[in-house]
Amino acid sequence: MKYFTRKMVTHKDLNSNATLFGGRVLDWVDEEAYIYCTCQLDNDRIVTASMSNIQFVATAVRGDIVEIGMDTVAMGRTSITINCVVRNKKTKQIITTIDKLVFVNLGDDGKPLAHHKTMDTPPVDSAPYEHNRGRVPPEAFDRLKV
Repeated sequence: MKYFTRKMVTHKDLNSNATLFGGRVLDWVDEEAYIYCTCQLDNDRIVTASMSNIQFVATAVRGDIVEIGMDTVAMGRTSITINCVVRNKKTKQIITTIDKLVFVNLGDDGKPLAHHKTMDTPPVDSAPYEHNRGRVPPEAFDRLKV
């Protein structure tokens, strides 16, 4: 398991019991899972299809650092399945685990598209990908320089 993201628990992340709000954790997980999967599939057009059962077994408080780890579990024709562990960095206590998060690769038409990746494809940690869909390339700004 590689831990790619760390978040500091702040006041805005707390519930009425002054502990980490579960909804905030799920927000962090979904965002990190999206980033992880776009790197693995070399495509930024993916969507969350499902998350398996989620059970919170511990919490965190303001000032704690939370780590989010991801691993690839399976590759389908158009999907990628990963698992996730969220833990307290200092204590290593697991806050929650999610056994299966499934993301689907999409084409330009918004429909599922085969990604042609397998479990034998070397994993990508966080390498940038070549897609620049709708974005202005950096060299375009050279024309604007005075």
